[in-house]
Amino acid sequence: MASSLSIFLFINIIIVFSVFPALPHGVKLPFRPKDVLPLLPRHVSWPILNSLHSAVDLLPTFVGAASDFSSNQTLEWKGACFYNNTAWMEFHNKTGSEFGGGTLHIKVSNAHSWTCMDLYVFATPYRVTWDYYFLSREHTFDFKEWTGKAEFEYVKNKGVSIFLMHAGMLGTLQALWDVFPLFTNTGWGENSNLGFLEKHMGASFVQRPQPWVTNISVDDIHSGDFLAISKIRGRWGGFETLEKWVSGSYAGHTAVCLKDSEGKLWVGESGHENEKGEDIIAILPWEEWWDFELNKDDSNPQIALLPLHPEIRAKFNETAAWEYARSMDGKPYGYHNMIFSWIDTIDGNYPPPLDAHLVASVMTVWNQIQPAYAANMWNEALNIRLGSQNLSLPEVLVEIEKRGSSFDELLTIPEQDDWLYNDGKSTSCVAFILEMYKEAGLFDPIASSIQVTEFTIKDAYMLNFFENNSSRLPKWCNDEDNVKLPFCQIRGKYRMELPGYNSMEPYAHMNERCPSLPPKYFRPQNC
Repeated sequence: MASSLSIFLFINIIIVFSVFPALPHGVKLPFRPKDVLPLLPRHVSWPILNSLHSAVDLLPTFVGAASDFSSNQTLEWKGACFYNNTAWMEFHNKTGSEFGGGTLHIKVSNAHSWTCMDLYVFATPYRVTWDYYFLSREHTFDFKEWTGKAEFEYVKNKGVSIFLMHAGMLGTLQALWDVFPLFTNTGWGENSNLGFLEKHMGASFVQRPQPWVTNISVDDIHSGDFLAISKIRGRWGGFETLEKWVSGSYAGHTAVCLKDSEGKLWVGESGHENEKGEDIIAILPWEEWWDFELNKDDSNPQIALLPLHPEIRAKFNETAAWEYARSMDGKPYGYHNMIFSWIDTIDGNYPPPLDAHLVASVMTVWNQIQPAYAANMWNEALNIRLGSQNLSLPEVLVEIEKRGSSFDELLTIPEQDDWLYNDGKSTSCVAFILEMYKEAGLFDPIASSIQVTEFTIKDAYMLNFFENNSSRLPKWCNDEDNVKLPFCQIRGKYRMELPGYNSMEPYAHMNERCPSLPPKYFRPQNC
């Protein structure tokens, strides 16, 4: 009875505010329907919350930086709950330390209802913290003591960055509930990944006729043939979903085929997990690689074979390709430059509400939680771009400001294939393949003007290197499918799509200045 009454009341609330949307000016609603959703039975409230919030709502929006009040610069913005907000910094030295601390003042007013609240994240290069407000008044957040001169000077000159969680407290919790299944190895997780990609990329997942695994003849596979892989559940499925969203790639992992002098087929892969759980570059027998994908890979991978065009295959220097592959075998996966192939522009690669401020804050969080991981992921790459050595992330951010530049500009500096990191050259899964193509002569005569570490997976499968005549594809290619793809899908329940496949001729400085905003991922010529 109580549940029925709750449903009845909620339906009436919706009807009332739908029929009478225009209240007299200045009259505040006591609440909004979505503010009371969590009070209803879970089977009623959560499906509705699911339609209002998604995993993207976990991402905070940068509203500005609160500066020293004495500079007469007051930050103003509109919140999700409170529509009028101002903030400023006041420096103090309550502890008697060398550089003292400060108080962040935030004045909030004009709430849209009596039950809402705003959730904020506050960040400097040296710390990230948070607070929430549901009372209309001036609030304060105290930074008891700056970590040292660098943080003091940074805040004095640049202020404290303020991020708004647009979904609010309840929406953020719901968004957490939405993002959690992306990484779970369950049917729920798989459906969540598919739903995210359908909603945010416009992807489609049409079920293929069975069998979902192709009976392959390895005699029809040649050196240089490209393997595009899309994982849709589990840990890697979740990571790949987010990677696809920001880059526009419809595959999240890649590998390449190689045949030796005796005709034996091998697979080169950057990102193979060894016995120690490390992600490395490996050269594996085809049988071992294929058996893993069929029987042990719990991410439910969808896999396509992209055969090289005969003219490209004739150009492929197999000896040089093997020499490169063997020189990289056993080396670590290229984490150092992974994010830099995605970020090419100041503001054209960040799906809202992502931006460079948020990237810097995420880096700051990781720098505090796992400093070794952060150093591996981006610190060394940022130092190379600055021409500096061994600067920590906070020191990098301070140094950028001293030089009159900005963090978003630093991120757009193109990666160079010949940069050496502390563990050698850094190649992600797709950079490993394209560097092999480069060594094998496929980018000649402009190879010196191509930086393959700037390519995403989408950039790779768009190259016009692949077979364009379906009559030359192997007989077993898509044999049981009623839709004939221009490539060979060899595993997977859902038909793979690769927009822009095999359509772009290489050019100098390719993919160094390309935007990638969903859902259309428009790409200007010669970017």
